[in-house]
Amino acid sequence: MTAVAAPTAGAGTYSDDELARDLRWWAAANYLTAAQIYLQANPLLREPLTPDHIKPRLLGHWGTSPGLTMVYALLNRLIRRTGQQTLLVVGPGHGGPAMLAGAYLDGTYSEVHPEVSQDLTGLVRFVRQFSTPGGVPSHAGVHIPGSIHEGGELGYALLHAAGAVFDDPDLLVACVIGDGEAETGPLAASWRLPAFLNPRRDGAVLPILHLNGYKISGPTVLGRSPDEDIRGYLRGQGWDPVVVAGDVPARVFVELDAALATAHARIREVQDRAHAGAAPDGVRWPAIVLRTPKGWTGPRTVDGVPVEGTHRAHQVPLARVREDPEHRAQLAGWLHSYRPEESFDEAGRLAPELAALAPSDDLRLSASPRAGGPRFRVRPLPLPDLADYALAVPSPGAVRHETTRPLGELLRDVLTRTGRTDGGGDFRLFCPDETNSNRLGAVFQATDRCSMLPVQPGDESIGPDGRVMEVLSEHLCEGWLEGYTLTGRHGLFATYEAFAMVGASMIVQHAKWLQQAATEPDRSPVPSLNVLLTSTTWRNDHNGFSHQGPGLIDTVAPLSPDVVRIWFPPDANSTLVVAEECLRSRGRVNLIVVDKQQHLQYLDLEAARTLVSSGAAVWEWAGTEEPDRNRSDLPDVVLAAAGDVPTLEVLAAAQLLRDHVPHLRIRVVDVVDLMGLLPPGEHPAALDPERFADLFTDTVDVVFAFHGHPRAIHPLVHGRPDVDRFHVRGFTEHGTTTTPFDMVVLNRMSRYDLVLEALRRSRRVPEGGDTLARLCREQLRRHREHVVEALEDLPEVRDWTWEAEQR
Repeated sequence: MTAVAAPTAGAGTYSDDELARDLRWWAAANYLTAAQIYLQANPLLREPLTPDHIKPRLLGHWGTSPGLTMVYALLNRLIRRTGQQTLLVVGPGHGGPAMLAGAYLDGTYSEVHPEVSQDLTGLVRFVRQFSTPGGVPSHAGVHIPGSIHEGGELGYALLHAAGAVFDDPDLLVACVIGDGEAETGPLAASWRLPAFLNPRRDGAVLPILHLNGYKISGPTVLGRSPDEDIRGYLRGQGWDPVVVAGDVPARVFVELDAALATAHARIREVQDRAHAGAAPDGVRWPAIVLRTPKGWTGPRTVDGVPVEGTHRAHQVPLARVREDPEHRAQLAGWLHSYRPEESFDEAGRLAPELAALAPSDDLRLSASPRAGGPRFRVRPLPLPDLADYALAVPSPGAVRHETTRPLGELLRDVLTRTGRTDGGGDFRLFCPDETNSNRLGAVFQATDRCSMLPVQPGDESIGPDGRVMEVLSEHLCEGWLEGYTLTGRHGLFATYEAFAMVGASMIVQHAKWLQQAATEPDRSPVPSLNVLLTSTTWRNDHNGFSHQGPGLIDTVAPLSPDVVRIWFPPDANSTLVVAEECLRSRGRVNLIVVDKQQHLQYLDLEAARTLVSSGAAVWEWAGTEEPDRNRSDLPDVVLAAAGDVPTLEVLAAAQLLRDHVPHLRIRVVDVVDLMGLLPPGEHPAALDPERFADLFTDTVDVVFAFHGHPRAIHPLVHGRPDVDRFHVRGFTEHGTTTTPFDMVVLNRMSRYDLVLEALRRSRRVPEGGDTLARLCREQLRRHREHVVEALEDLPEVRDWTWEAEQR
């Protein structure tokens, strides 16, 4: 037996026999990849290929797959050699058939889906199910064991890989990045990971930039860029790249194996030095640039036109195999080139010597417990007692306070309780340079901002062991948190409300992942994705129109009912209770919308718990109904609010009505769980009909002040009794740099506008109503004059409190 020398120092050798077996495994994986795209029967070509063996709809992506199966094969070899706990994140998500092939060959897929067995019957099921109705999707997503990444929307692979290794020092994530994906904004920002990756407490990410030169119909930027430029770019981002390139399989296998071995040895050296006490700064992490032909080993030409190595290999290289005998013959020749008869025995089982190439048990790429499999575990978050952080609220409106500041104190102690001696833990806060701005700065009493870059004199709360991830990129914060929670840890992403839309598509994709994961037999519930939207529309009056946008609410509300919750706590104590609920939850996307500025505080902790647990409540103390009312005693009008500023304006409107039309029966309702408005059966949090009627009645008009766009409420209450009685005021895209009250006036959600609407919608025309209406119109006129002249709000507005008015 001869040995093939590895060209990269430190990699060892690759024997001829080992290389031959790995090439056979690769051929089997490529065979199954192509078979999934084309075949619905005859999975091992034991019969001549006929049209009936071909799927009626050919869907899938071949072009990226041979490179992915090669990486899979060589990672198997690395894991067998080193015992390294490894995840594989596949950025070219179109390579789903390649990842399915790997999961089937290492046996994991059949363990999760026993009906897809390791025999001829199972192979028929396996190839038939791909991209077919009732089968599995075409991307490398949640349905593939071991995956923590859905690559259909490109850009997030390196983010998810990074989130997975934070605080997991034993983990290596090999992250394949396609050259099309490398053109996206999130991926471009992701290369800055070395500035945040601490070898003392974190695992390692090994990027494999796979350049096959083409997107769906044209060349890629990096695919056409010289190696020197790519190496320089990656070095400038903190990586130490090596290039592996070629189109001769054996040679590329040897070189990539050597590159992987060298990279792993370098990673271990860096981590060992850090664990021994060496300063963790200045590290250059290894990276691999892999150049192989697109559609490698597939048809070189079709109908006389080049395919392999061109964009034409991206999806289905032979598109007319059912109706065109020449295409069908070419497909048969292509599939036979992988010699499936040498990989599978008569019963359809993988040859024993190839099956032995899979790592053992949980070390298999498709079986890692970190990826949500059956042995996946989530450590409960040790949450402190909320009573230690709650504000004392002797009566509604008696206290003003920055609403998110107590939450910052709670998060500080969560960080303390979840910390480890090496600086790691089970909880991180992700925030794009806004932690102090959003009044969460108490967390810096427990930890720093994470940075592996030099600390300068005058810097505050910055260091390598910090667990506050501040970087001015919503993409990075959001994607890191996704990877962190998908591997079992907890976190919160806090951002200015308007700019959360930067990551809106990411949140949509994550919600889809969680929705699908709930149907997969091997997926255990993961910690929820918690998003705090603060510096909100109504209190970004000092910044202006660019900072005023509640669009993420509209984006998230229509998503899977089993996944999405949208919360509008009206004050600090209800914010604490909502945060506790969200941090304890599993498998959800929680949107918490609350402003950071000083606001009136209404609820003590007990009342806040009651409000949050019920989703909405009648505030008896704010209305004019009799406390012992029964359901037959209807109010004349209902004033409802969802959000802190809407709550303030509704209460001020209620006070005006109480003072000027005291005989009008007013009901005040505060809504904290927005999804409760949905009809029963539409959402787990939906209020039942009786409870909904207790709040809103079935017939009385409702004047609803809403934090977001008014049109977001109407689809939610569709299906409730007489929905036309809901008259919603909210943000109507009128904004600028102005005063707080002028913002609500501009959008016709001010207390005066709400009173005018209530008078119009009341069941009875109250005595004194005309006088009150004139007063409201006069106040709006006075406001317009005063705010321009005095540059601040009217004193009776600026200094209004509920308690003061009650006295």
